[in-house]
Amino acid sequence: MQDDRTISCFPGVTAVDRLHAVDLQALHSYWAGLCEGAEVPRRSDINPRHIGGLLSNAFIVERIAPGVTRLRVAGLHLNALMGMEVRGMPLSSLITPAARETFALALVDLFERPARLDIDLHAKAGLGRPEMTGRLLLWPLRSDLGDVSRALGCLVTQGDIGRASRRFEMTSVRVLPLDDTAAQAAKPIEPLPGGLRGEWPVRGAARGRAHLRVVK
Repeated sequence: MQDDRTISCFPGVTAVDRLHAVDLQALHSYWAGLCEGAEVPRRSDINPRHIGGLLSNAFIVERIAPGVTRLRVAGLHLNALMGMEVRGMPLSSLITPAARETFALALVDLFERPARLDIDLHAKAGLGRPEMTGRLLLWPLRSDLGDVSRALGCLVTQGDIGRASRRFEMTSVRVLPLDDTAAQAAKPIEPLPGGLRGEWPVRGAARGRAHLRVVK
């Protein structure tokens, strides 16, 4: 019997997005339905009317350099998290500085494989800022020129935003194949002592501290 903490297309989904599980499944199914075989859909294929209950959480990013993306369209929830209009800002603005190098490497996989990203997030509590958890999902898209340089994203969070702006650490990263069947075999990623694998370093990380192992 399937674990009640998961939904079919997102291995390891936890309580943070359980309330959004049906909407997340529908959003993934919509993207997958636009794929022709292994072909990544185009940005122009995305119709906001089909995003449904996650419209305020959804966004479109454009790749402007390896590991660097810019928000082209963003829902109101992202504006609320940052306390400002986020259109035109790097998506990494939502990530803590210490985690941005790892995030950039994940973005390289998103566009160059291409692959899907499924990232668990955590924001520490602070003055006027309650603890938050979140989940960031990214699906690759093609531009009108046919290159994979756009992505559909969705960010769901749990907890009060409090005083903006909020930035998140990454507690796990999953690089998933485009095909759902292959994604079912993906193993959960757990923090391990001693740091990341060599190709996914965290700059300035202390030895022996728990970091992420990325399973591809």
